[in-house]
Amino acid sequence: MRVADVLRTKGSEVASVPPQVSVTGLLEDLARYNVGALVVVDEKGTLVGIVSERDVVRRLDERGAELLTVPVSEIMTSPVVTCEPGDGIDGLAQTMTERRMRHMPVLEDGRLVGIVSIGDIVKSRIEQLESDREQLESYIAQGS
Repeated sequence: MRVADVLRTKGSEVASVPPQVSVTGLLEDLARYNVGALVVVDEKGTLVGIVSERDVVRRLDERGAELLTVPVSEIMTSPVVTCEPGDGIDGLAQTMTERRMRHMPVLEDGRLVGIVSIGDIVKSRIEQLESDREQLESYIAQGS
């Protein structure tokens, strides 16, 4: 299974924020979209970072309430680790686990075409295992 297969099921819509939006604005968007991370895209549509709830919590501990007024560009992760639609799910799962990442933007020819979460990966792997199990049961049933 490939990243493109996950995006086909999930969809390719990606919520984003500009680098100059405040952390308060970021939190409002995270709640509105009910997501754990947003990609940061500049005025040209170029991916420049990613910022998550985890980033906010860690920086809030360091900087206190003042953090809510600073731009997202001060707390985002950059450069961003990305994948491509043709990448395999198994390799992606390994990378996300090793790097302790929960979200990975998908780029095609340098253009943002989606985002996958560790939950998307787990869901796709469970679906594949279920499909494999059904095929084995069918094969066994036909052989008896």
